[in-house]
Amino acid sequence: MRHLALAALTTTLTTTAVLAETPVLTVYAGDYFTSEWGPGPVIEAEFEKVCGCDLQFSTGDLLPRLLLEGERTKADVVIGLTSDLTAKARATDLFAPHGQDNTALTLPIEWTDDTFLPFNYGHTAFIYNETLMKNPPSSFDALLEMPDDVKIVIQDPRTSLSGLALVLWVDAVYGDKAKEAWGKLAPKILTVTKDWSSSYGMFTDGEADMVLSYTTSPAYHMFAEEDFTKHAAIFPEGHYFMVETVAKVAGTDRPELADQFMSFVMSETFQSQIPTANWSLPSALPQDQWPDGWETLPLPEKVLFYDEAQAAAVQDKAIEAWRSALTQ
Repeated sequence: MRHLALAALTTTLTTTAVLAETPVLTVYAGDYFTSEWGPGPVIEAEFEKVCGCDLQFSTGDLLPRLLLEGERTKADVVIGLTSDLTAKARATDLFAPHGQDNTALTLPIEWTDDTFLPFNYGHTAFIYNETLMKNPPSSFDALLEMPDDVKIVIQDPRTSLSGLALVLWVDAVYGDKAKEAWGKLAPKILTVTKDWSSSYGMFTDGEADMVLSYTTSPAYHMFAEEDFTKHAAIFPEGHYFMVETVAKVAGTDRPELADQFMSFVMSETFQSQIPTANWSLPSALPQDQWPDGWETLPLPEKVLFYDEAQAAAVQDKAIEAWRSALTQ
């Protein structure tokens, strides 16, 4: 029996040693990214096949968490900060150069940032159901002139990334006349929700005629539900372009693994998960490699974009124009 006990103890110690030797890469991410329908689970499994590590996602509200933790952060990599927030993130001095080739990106704009690496992108848009709205607006101006009994649901720019993108979109289109534009849109706004999912749920439940979302939102209905009634209203004034990024934490104690993950983000394995798991557009995958049917998805010809400095400079003004119009 002593021999059996010793053998069992040896096996336990060996297993523990092997587990202890498995390096852990901690990636901070948004809840949506790691959900069972998001890209996180597949990306985790695929990266672990090549890294010899344990990839662990830690979810939460990214920027507030980083600002609170500072240099005490446990993150090795952060994924999900948008281009509208990277100025505040950069100011923390927590991040290191990503080391990837920006010329390999397939964005509709030039990207030169050597710290925040895009992994996907999208365009803010208003989504409608063709069975309920027979004559959708063909321009932003037309949206503002629609009857006031049209019901639109949007998100709060102070708590929602899509809501922030909307106020920047209105600012980019209307500039000094943004408050006037909000004044015309305000009577049509049924409610303002804290987050995107609450708004979109109201829309799919038939409580609203239109919802603020993204030009790729109909793709989910088309390819996951075989529902072809949902569409993005495409405006000639242009659509606001938003990038989601990934960045390496400068103080990581797993720099080689972090670098390997940054490179993995640019791989076809990672990028191919973006369209049908994140329901957005991949940042480093040519259109001829997008899933079948995605080439039929209407996308805007004109892209409106504020770089991080511009977004930071106009953000407060854009939010105030929205707030003052909706509280009158």
